[in-house]
Amino acid sequence: MRRETFSPLQAREVAAAFAKHQVDYMFIGKSGAILLGYPGTTQDVDVFPRKDPENGKRIVSALIELGFQIDSTVQAEIVRGKDFVQVKNGPFDIDLVFAPDGIESYDQAKARIDTSSGFPVANIRDIIESKRAAKRPRDAIELPQLQAFRKEYEHRQSLNSSDE
Repeated sequence: MRRETFSPLQAREVAAAFAKHQVDYMFIGKSGAILLGYPGTTQDVDVFPRKDPENGKRIVSALIELGFQIDSTVQAEIVRGKDFVQVKNGPFDIDLVFAPDGIESYDQAKARIDTSSGFPVANIRDIIESKRAAKRPRDAIELPQLQAFRKEYEHRQSLNSSDE
């Protein structure tokens, strides 16, 4: 079955449920870049949650509230913080990336978090580094566009901060 492409509405739904359940997370990957204004498309929501059993339990509760069917295997993977958990049996696809390539730690990434979109999003440089480190062919194709976007995005951000 063909899924919808990612939209900020899905991010709003995730953000609301995660806030209600006090999930510690940030958007990452192409969906994170899109939230910052990148003109691309993707099929899923990518989330980088803190790897912690209590946070994992909160994620499971939030996903169930969103309408995802979470079986005991997937629940155990989320609670223990398996490096990568794909959840496809819900209103949209969501990837939980507890250990993204190229990012040294959640705390360091969180120190660089970008909330300018109204969402907690990994810094665009972290998103790009994660894509580069993953070494997937589809990411290699996208990297030049992401780098060009980063330059324009950072330029706009510097103009905005100088206006304040």
